Order: sequence, then C-alpha cells, then structure tokens
Amino acid sequence: MAQFFTIHPGNPNPRLIRQAAEILRDGGIVVYPTDSSYALGCHLDDKNAVTRIRQIRQLDEQHYLTLMCRDLSEISRYAKVDNAKFRLLKSNTPGSYTFILEATKEVPKRLQHPKRSTVGIRIPDHPVALALLEELGEPMSSSTLILPDADGLLNDAEQIRELLEKKVELVIDGGAVGADFTTVIDLTGDMPVLLRRGKGDVAPFAIED
Repeated sequence: MAQFFTIHPGNPNPRLIRQAAEILRDGGIVVYPTDSSYALGCHLDDKNAVTRIRQIRQLDEQHYLTLMCRDLSEISRYAKVDNAKFRLLKSNTPGSYTFILEATKEVPKRLQHPKRSTVGIRIPDHPVALALLEELGEPMSSSTLILPDADGLLNDAEQIRELLEKKVELVIDGGAVGADFTTVIDLTGDMPVLLRRGKGDVAPFAIED
C-alpha cells in the first residue's frame, strides 16, 4: 500500500522530504510533482525500480528514462556540456524542458539511449521536486506519469494513489501542477533541434515555430 504525503508546494516540509528521500534510497518508487506534471521517480541506479517504472508505463527498452537533476553541476557530471550549451542551460533551467545530451561514463547504461549513448536530462522548476533532489544528493531516474490506457496526464494525487497504490511506495500530493509534457530539445549537434513541443518556450533556442 502506497504511503501518501501532502506537502505544501511552496514550502516543503523538511521531515516529509527526508522520509521521501529515504524511500527512494530503499528502492521505492515515488510519485512527485514537477512544474509540468506529476512524475514517477526512483533511485538513479536501481535496476529493479527502473524496470518497475517501465512496467507501470508499459515502456520498452528503447524508451529511456529522464535524469532529473537539481542543478547545473549535476548536469555537467552526467552529460558532456561545452561552453555554448552550458550558457543555454543556465539561461533556461530550471524549467519545463528535457534536454538530450551526450552521456558521460557516470550515467548507467540502462538510462542511456541504446544506440546513441545520449541521455535526457531535466531540472524541474518546482520546490517539492528540487527539495527532494537536494535531500537525495543525486539525480533521480524519472518518467512522466502517463498510464497506458489514460487519455492524458494525471493531475489529481488522490486519483493517482487509487490507481497506483499497489505499484508505488509513495505518492506526494503537491497540489495541482498542470498536465503538460516538457519540451524536448536535442543539444547533441551544433544547433538545437526540437523533438517535442511542450510547456517550455522554444524561442530561447532559435527554433523556428
């Protein structure tokens, strides 16, 4: 049975954040709020938890999870970022973007694209998500919470608990967070390439509408 924490979206309770981080360290899956939607998260290199997230979403091995980071220093550890890309990231994070970057050796193979050695990386603009990442002290493996038979993204924590109470260890209710996908931008080449239009504005990346 999943635990259920109600955490204020603007002023997260440190005690509950510590408990949530401990659940992640113990191999649990946590549903948590981000600036675009609710997401599923687990410990960075927990093979079993990553497999369980794939099962919940019915994802195959070709669909890699996002590395949810707390700041730019973590991105630099897990992705190859030159000066130009660093400036782009600094100007647009935290925010509703997922950036595709070349992975460093720090990234577990199961989180990399199987053919390209790339990784999706994101810094969420939400106090609860950032507090959880700060307490954890490392990135989470994460995936947008959209269920296989659902018409769209779920935005009600109580409903999420009813649907996933036997499949996750914790649901964090951070209030209504919207139900949008992130904008996905490939930064592996010389110019940014839009892979998916979502909540994040594409204007800063000189991508034609």
